[in-house]
Amino acid sequence: MDIGFVGLGNMGGALVRRLLLSRGLRAFDINPEAAAASAVNGAETAASPAELAASCDVILTCLPTSKEVRSVIFGDEGLVDGLAKGNVVVDMTTGDPAETRAMAAELAERGIEMMDAPVSGGPMGADAGTIAIMVGGSDELFARLLPVFNDISPNVFHAGGVGAGHTMKLVNNMTSAGNRAVAMEAITLAAKNGLDPRVAMEIMQKGSGRSFMTEVVFPNFILTDKIEQGFTLGLMHKDVSLAVKMGADSDTPLMLANITRQILQTAIDEMGPDADLNMLIKLYEKAAKVQVSKRP
Repeated sequence: MDIGFVGLGNMGGALVRRLLLSRGLRAFDINPEAAAASAVNGAETAASPAELAASCDVILTCLPTSKEVRSVIFGDEGLVDGLAKGNVVVDMTTGDPAETRAMAAELAERGIEMMDAPVSGGPMGADAGTIAIMVGGSDELFARLLPVFNDISPNVFHAGGVGAGHTMKLVNNMTSAGNRAVAMEAITLAAKNGLDPRVAMEIMQKGSGRSFMTEVVFPNFILTDKIEQGFTLGLMHKDVSLAVKMGADSDTPLMLANITRQILQTAIDEMGPDADLNMLIKLYEKAAKVQVSKRP
């Protein structure tokens, strides 16, 4: 099975590094520096998505949004110019389930299969081989691609048909964003009322308020000199917005998700979409006039 990979940013680059521990692959990124870094790790590089597709029968993509995925597949020198019948496109982007199903239908007309396999756990989880992979696709295709996913992590879950992986990822990120916001709000409240933020976090970690925030984010990022985690406010806002849209489309009220989306928008208005997601703590610090994070 010849594997290709498009998208070598923070997340895609980490996934490629993990795959290269077990197999060779070819890669493409519009950013020459990202492509060069992937080559240093052992990947062959291609000059275009079309060239990449012509030499691979399975192409994985990991890009910012479904818009970029569509462009990579169907745009100038896109994957479709090199793909053949029977080839497979696996989208590991946190994408729009409806758009994923639409692209899958267009590819199916050409005899090309598509599945979605977004991940959760960040670049650290990819490098460690612990990341969760949520797969949407047919049973047959899932069984065929399982060895590739297992080269990344043993935590592989078949969520259902095409689009189910992206649906599950939006549900996950909606929950993650809400947990992040309330945990930051809570620790800020503790600090404002005289508690050491680290002590408050450690106590919460042993109580019912524990979460990924108290287990990983606060001790490893917010309460250290390295606040940046490598995921932006803009990307999380995009994910929560897609979840809210999915809720509206399926007549499912998402009251807390809408509030979380507005909190993220407020942070973006102050710091910009490219600010690290952990900079959200600055919104709470500013409002409460108290220092929580170690780095000003």
